[in-house]
Amino acid sequence: MSLIQRTSIVLAILSLSSAAYAQRDFSNVEIVPHHVAGSVYYLEGQGGNIGLSIGDDGVVMIDDQYAPLTDKILAAISELNDGEIRFLINTHVHGDHTGGNENLGKQGVLILARDEVRVRLAAQAPAAALPVLTYNDTITIHLNGEEVHAFAVPPAHTDGDTFVHFITSDVVHSGDVFRTTAFPVIDTNNGGTLKGTLQALGNLIAVAGPNTKILPGHGNISSREDVMGFRDMVLDVVAKVEPMVESGMSYDQIAAANPTEAYNDRYGDPERFLRALYSELGGEN
Repeated sequence: MSLIQRTSIVLAILSLSSAAYAQRDFSNVEIVPHHVAGSVYYLEGQGGNIGLSIGDDGVVMIDDQYAPLTDKILAAISELNDGEIRFLINTHVHGDHTGGNENLGKQGVLILARDEVRVRLAAQAPAAALPVLTYNDTITIHLNGEEVHAFAVPPAHTDGDTFVHFITSDVVHSGDVFRTTAFPVIDTNNGGTLKGTLQALGNLIAVAGPNTKILPGHGNISSREDVMGFRDMVLDVVAKVEPMVESGMSYDQIAAANPTEAYNDRYGDPERFLRALYSELGGEN
Protein backbone atom coordinates (compact mmCIF):
# COMPACT_ATOMS: atom_id res chain seq x y z
CA MET A 1 0.00 0.00 0.00
CA SER A 2 1.45 3.37 -1.01
CA LEU A 3 1.89 6.37 1.28
CA ILE A 4 -0.86 8.19 -0.65
CA GLN A 5 -3.26 5.28 -0.14
CA ARG A 6 -2.47 5.08 3.59
CA THR A 7 -2.93 8.83 3.95
CA SER A 8 -6.29 8.65 2.17
CA ILE A 9 -7.46 5.93 4.54
CA VAL A 10 -6.39 7.95 7.58
CA LEU A 11 -8.21 11.04 6.31
CA ALA A 12 -11.33 8.99 5.64
CA ILE A 13 -11.25 7.57 9.16
CA LEU A 14 -10.81 11.04 10.63
CA SER A 15 -13.73 12.31 8.55
CA LEU A 16 -15.95 9.47 9.73
CA SER A 17 -14.87 10.06 13.33
CA SER A 18 -15.76 13.75 13.06
CA ALA A 19 -19.14 12.91 11.60
CA ALA A 20 -19.80 10.36 14.31
CA TYR A 21 -18.84 12.88 16.98
CA ALA A 22 -21.17 15.50 15.51
CA GLN A 23 -24.06 13.02 15.53
CA ARG A 24 -23.36 11.50 18.95
CA ASP A 25 -26.06 11.89 21.57
CA PHE A 26 -24.56 12.88 24.92
CA SER A 27 -27.90 13.53 26.62
CA ASN A 28 -27.90 10.25 28.51
CA VAL A 29 -24.28 10.40 29.65
CA GLU A 30 -23.95 10.47 33.42
CA ILE A 31 -20.90 12.02 35.06
CA VAL A 32 -20.00 9.87 38.06
CA PRO A 33 -17.49 11.07 40.69
CA HIS A 34 -15.13 8.68 42.48
CA HIS A 35 -12.78 9.43 45.35
CA VAL A 36 -9.26 8.12 44.76
CA ALA A 37 -7.16 9.28 47.73
CA GLY A 38 -6.48 12.47 49.67
CA SER A 39 -7.55 15.50 47.66
CA VAL A 40 -7.90 13.51 44.43
CA TYR A 41 -11.13 12.46 42.72
CA TYR A 42 -11.93 11.41 39.21
CA LEU A 43 -15.00 11.83 37.02
CA GLU A 44 -16.20 8.99 34.85
CA GLY A 45 -18.36 9.91 31.87
CA GLN A 46 -17.85 9.62 28.12
CA GLY A 47 -14.22 9.90 27.17
CA GLY A 48 -11.04 9.97 29.22
CA ASN A 49 -11.10 9.91 33.00
CA ILE A 50 -11.05 13.44 34.44
CA GLY A 51 -8.70 13.88 37.40
CA LEU A 52 -9.40 16.46 40.08
CA SER A 53 -7.55 17.88 43.06
CA ILE A 54 -10.07 19.70 45.21
CA GLY A 55 -9.78 21.76 48.36
CA ASP A 56 -10.03 25.21 49.91
CA ASP A 57 -7.84 26.73 47.19
CA GLY A 58 -10.09 25.56 44.36
CA VAL A 59 -9.74 22.84 41.73
CA VAL A 60 -6.96 21.48 39.56
CA MET A 61 -8.52 19.55 36.66
CA ILE A 62 -6.88 16.96 34.42
CA ASP A 63 -8.58 16.63 30.99
CA ASP A 64 -12.20 17.52 30.17
CA GLN A 65 -13.84 14.94 27.85
CA TYR A 66 -16.22 16.23 25.12
CA ALA A 67 -17.59 19.76 24.68
CA PRO A 68 -21.31 18.81 25.00
CA LEU A 69 -20.57 17.40 28.47
CA THR A 70 -19.04 20.55 29.95
CA ASP A 71 -22.17 21.66 31.83
CA LYS A 72 -22.63 18.19 33.33
CA ILE A 73 -18.96 18.05 34.27
CA LEU A 74 -19.09 21.45 35.95
CA ALA A 75 -22.22 20.41 37.85
CA ALA A 76 -20.49 17.27 39.08
CA ILE A 77 -17.44 19.26 40.18
CA SER A 78 -19.65 21.77 42.02
CA GLU A 79 -21.09 18.90 44.06
CA LEU A 80 -17.56 18.16 45.26
CA ASN A 81 -16.21 21.69 45.64
CA ASP A 82 -17.73 25.14 45.25
CA GLY A 83 -14.42 26.81 44.43
CA GLU A 84 -13.25 27.87 40.99
CA ILE A 85 -11.36 25.66 38.57
CA ARG A 86 -7.93 27.23 38.79
CA PHE A 87 -6.00 25.08 36.33
CA LEU A 88 -6.72 22.52 33.60
CA ILE A 89 -3.93 20.20 32.43
CA ASN A 90 -4.29 18.30 29.14
CA THR A 91 -2.54 14.92 29.17
CA HIS A 92 -2.48 14.82 25.34
CA VAL A 93 -4.25 16.14 22.25
CA HIS A 94 -7.17 13.76 21.65
CA GLY A 95 -10.68 15.18 21.63
CA ASP A 96 -12.07 12.87 24.29
CA HIS A 97 -9.58 14.55 26.66
CA THR A 98 -9.55 18.11 25.27
CA GLY A 99 -13.02 18.58 23.79
CA GLY A 100 -14.13 20.84 26.65
CA ASN A 101 -11.10 23.14 26.36
CA GLU A 102 -12.87 25.87 24.42
CA ASN A 103 -15.78 26.02 26.86
CA LEU A 104 -13.49 26.16 29.89
CA GLY A 105 -11.01 28.51 28.24
CA LYS A 106 -13.81 30.99 27.57
CA GLN A 107 -14.66 30.85 31.28
CA GLY A 108 -11.14 31.92 32.15
CA VAL A 109 -9.72 28.57 33.22
CA LEU A 110 -5.95 28.51 32.76
CA ILE A 111 -5.10 25.61 30.42
CA LEU A 112 -1.70 23.94 30.59
CA ALA A 113 -0.15 21.32 28.31
CA ARG A 114 3.06 20.34 26.63
CA ASP A 115 4.32 22.43 23.72
CA GLU A 116 3.44 19.60 21.32
CA VAL A 117 -0.19 19.58 22.44
CA ARG A 118 -0.63 23.29 21.74
CA VAL A 119 0.92 22.90 18.28
CA ARG A 120 -1.41 20.02 17.38
CA LEU A 121 -4.51 21.66 18.86
CA ALA A 122 -3.74 24.91 17.02
CA ALA A 123 -4.19 23.05 13.74
CA GLN A 124 -7.73 21.95 14.60
CA ALA A 125 -9.22 24.05 17.41
CA PRO A 126 -10.09 27.72 18.05
CA ALA A 127 -7.82 29.98 20.06
CA ALA A 128 -9.93 29.67 23.21
CA ALA A 129 -9.23 25.92 23.30
CA LEU A 130 -5.45 26.28 23.26
CA PRO A 131 -3.21 25.94 26.30
CA VAL A 132 -2.01 29.36 27.45
CA LEU A 133 0.86 27.95 29.47
CA THR A 134 3.06 25.25 27.94
CA TYR A 135 6.08 23.30 29.11
CA ASN A 136 8.60 20.95 27.54
CA ASP A 137 9.65 19.04 30.64
CA THR A 138 7.89 19.51 33.98
CA ILE A 139 5.71 21.92 35.88
CA THR A 140 4.39 21.79 39.45
CA ILE A 141 1.23 23.42 40.81
CA HIS A 142 1.02 23.96 44.56
CA LEU A 143 -2.65 24.05 45.60
CA ASN A 144 -4.84 22.54 48.31
CA GLY A 145 -1.75 21.41 50.20
CA GLU A 146 -1.02 19.22 47.18
CA GLU A 147 1.97 19.13 44.86
CA VAL A 148 0.55 18.52 41.41
CA HIS A 149 3.59 17.55 39.36
CA ALA A 150 3.03 17.27 35.59
CA PHE A 151 5.91 15.81 33.63
CA ALA A 152 6.61 14.89 30.02
CA VAL A 153 7.23 11.30 28.96
CA PRO A 154 8.76 9.95 25.72
CA PRO A 155 6.51 9.82 22.62
CA ALA A 156 4.16 6.99 23.56
CA HIS A 157 0.41 7.27 22.95
CA THR A 158 1.22 10.57 21.19
CA ASP A 159 4.24 12.90 21.09
CA GLY A 160 2.71 15.18 23.74
CA ASP A 161 1.92 12.81 26.61
CA THR A 162 2.02 13.99 30.22
CA PHE A 163 1.79 12.10 33.49
CA VAL A 164 0.39 14.03 36.45
CA HIS A 165 1.57 12.98 39.91
CA PHE A 166 -0.48 14.20 42.85
CA ILE A 167 2.45 13.75 45.18
CA THR A 168 0.78 14.38 48.55
CA SER A 169 -2.15 12.07 47.78
CA ASP A 170 0.13 9.54 46.00
CA VAL A 171 -1.96 9.30 42.84
CA VAL A 172 -0.72 9.38 39.22
CA HIS A 173 -2.94 10.22 36.23
CA SER A 174 -1.36 8.40 33.29
CA GLY A 175 -3.39 9.81 30.42
CA ASP A 176 -3.85 7.24 27.66
CA VAL A 177 -0.37 5.75 27.89
CA PHE A 178 -1.88 3.27 30.34
CA ARG A 179 -5.44 2.03 30.20
CA THR A 180 -7.27 -0.99 31.58
CA THR A 181 -9.87 -1.24 28.84
CA ALA A 182 -7.83 -1.98 25.70
CA PHE A 183 -4.46 -2.78 24.21
CA PRO A 184 -2.11 0.22 23.98
CA VAL A 185 -3.14 2.77 21.38
CA ILE A 186 0.01 3.96 19.64
CA ASP A 187 -1.19 6.91 17.59
CA THR A 188 1.59 7.18 15.03
CA ASN A 189 -0.30 9.97 13.22
CA ASN A 190 0.20 12.10 16.34
CA GLY A 191 3.78 11.01 17.03
CA GLY A 192 3.18 7.93 19.20
CA THR A 193 5.81 5.18 19.26
CA LEU A 194 6.25 1.65 20.57
CA LYS A 195 9.67 2.43 22.04
CA GLY A 196 8.29 5.47 23.83
CA THR A 197 5.30 3.49 25.11
CA LEU A 198 7.61 1.00 26.79
CA GLN A 199 9.81 3.79 28.15
CA ALA A 200 6.81 5.73 29.47
CA LEU A 201 5.34 2.66 31.16
CA GLY A 202 8.76 2.13 32.75
CA ASN A 203 8.68 5.74 33.97
CA LEU A 204 5.23 5.17 35.47
CA ILE A 205 6.44 2.06 37.27
CA ALA A 206 9.49 3.95 38.56
CA VAL A 207 7.54 6.91 39.96
CA ALA A 208 4.89 4.73 41.60
CA GLY A 209 5.35 3.20 45.02
CA PRO A 210 3.67 0.11 46.50
CA ASN A 211 0.65 2.13 47.62
CA THR A 212 0.41 4.55 44.69
CA LYS A 213 -2.94 4.62 42.94
CA ILE A 214 -2.76 4.86 39.15
CA LEU A 215 -5.62 6.66 37.40
CA PRO A 216 -5.61 5.42 33.78
CA GLY A 217 -6.82 7.44 30.84
CA HIS A 218 -9.63 4.89 30.48
CA GLY A 219 -10.64 2.26 32.98
CA ASN A 220 -10.37 1.58 36.68
CA ILE A 221 -7.99 2.67 39.42
CA SER A 222 -4.92 0.47 39.28
CA SER A 223 -1.67 -0.28 41.06
CA ARG A 224 2.00 -0.33 40.17
CA GLU A 225 1.70 -4.10 39.74
CA ASP A 226 -1.11 -3.60 37.22
CA VAL A 227 1.11 -1.30 35.14
CA MET A 228 3.92 -3.85 35.31
CA GLY A 229 1.55 -6.52 34.01
CA PHE A 230 0.42 -4.22 31.18
CA ARG A 231 4.03 -3.51 30.18
CA ASP A 232 4.90 -7.21 30.37
CA MET A 233 1.97 -7.95 28.06
CA VAL A 234 3.34 -5.48 25.51
CA LEU A 235 6.81 -7.01 25.76
CA ASP A 236 5.39 -10.50 25.32
CA VAL A 237 3.45 -9.55 22.19
CA VAL A 238 6.46 -7.72 20.75
CA ALA A 239 8.61 -10.81 21.37
CA LYS A 240 6.12 -12.86 19.34
CA VAL A 241 5.57 -10.35 16.52
CA GLU A 242 9.15 -9.20 15.92
CA PRO A 243 10.49 -12.53 14.55
CA MET A 244 7.39 -12.85 12.39
CA VAL A 245 8.12 -9.46 10.82
CA GLU A 246 11.79 -10.32 10.41
CA SER A 247 10.83 -13.53 8.60
CA GLY A 248 8.89 -11.49 6.04
CA MET A 249 5.35 -12.38 7.13
CA SER A 250 2.64 -9.96 6.01
CA TYR A 251 0.37 -8.19 8.45
CA ASP A 252 -2.51 -10.50 7.54
CA GLN A 253 -0.35 -13.56 8.20
CA ILE A 254 0.71 -12.20 11.59
CA ALA A 255 -2.87 -11.31 12.53
CA ALA A 256 -3.96 -14.85 11.57
CA ALA A 257 -1.26 -16.26 13.88
CA ASN A 258 -3.04 -14.42 16.73
CA PRO A 259 0.00 -13.38 18.81
CA THR A 260 -2.29 -11.58 21.28
CA GLU A 261 -4.49 -14.62 21.89
CA ALA A 262 -3.67 -14.84 25.60
CA TYR A 263 -4.84 -11.25 26.12
CA ASN A 264 -7.79 -10.77 23.77
CA ASP A 265 -10.45 -11.66 26.31
CA ARG A 266 -9.16 -8.94 28.60
CA TYR A 267 -8.26 -6.17 26.17
CA GLY A 268 -10.54 -6.74 23.19
CA ASP A 269 -9.80 -6.23 19.50
CA PRO A 270 -6.02 -6.16 18.95
CA GLU A 271 -6.02 -4.91 15.35
CA ARG A 272 -5.02 -1.30 16.00
CA PHE A 273 -2.26 -2.42 18.36
CA LEU A 274 -0.96 -5.09 15.99
CA ARG A 275 -0.90 -2.72 13.03
CA ALA A 276 1.16 -0.22 15.04
CA LEU A 277 3.59 -2.96 16.08
CA TYR A 278 3.84 -4.28 12.53
CA SER A 279 4.68 -0.84 11.19
CA GLU A 280 7.17 0.07 13.91
CA LEU A 281 8.97 -3.26 13.73
CA GLY A 282 9.62 -2.73 10.05
CA GLY A 283 6.72 -4.49 8.37
CA GLU A 284 5.89 -3.44 4.81
CA ASN A 285 2.40 -3.38 3.36
